Amino acid sequence: MAFAPLRRSSLCLAFAVGAFALVSSGSCRVFEPSNRPIDACRRSCESKAKRQCTEAECERGCEFILDRLVEREGENVIRCVASSPRRCTDVVWADCAAKIGPHADGGPPGPPPPPEDD
Repeated sequence: MAFAPLRRSSLCLAFAVGAFALVSSGSCRVFEPSNRPIDACRRSCESKAKRQCTEAECERGCEFILDRLVEREGENVIRCVASSPRRCTDVVWADCAAKIGPHADGGPPGPPPPPEDD
């Protein structure tokens, strides 16, 4: 019986330490980490195309070219946008994304016209 209070206090201490660890580990990450491809694209756009694009246009454009970011062609698209004489619009982002990477040739040819019946 002499050990019963010791067990109870050890159990309470273990519970308190466990609860503290659970609460403190959950509160470490207040913000989402900024290692997403869109965040890297946005930072690159803001530094390389700041003459053409605002922060909001960079963010919109980077979301617009998400497929190019996955293909690791984001820097080439941003370089194209930065060298464009036009302002940073969806049309500029789309035009640059279409001119860059493996899809730059425009894709496969269209189907032939249907045969004419006499």
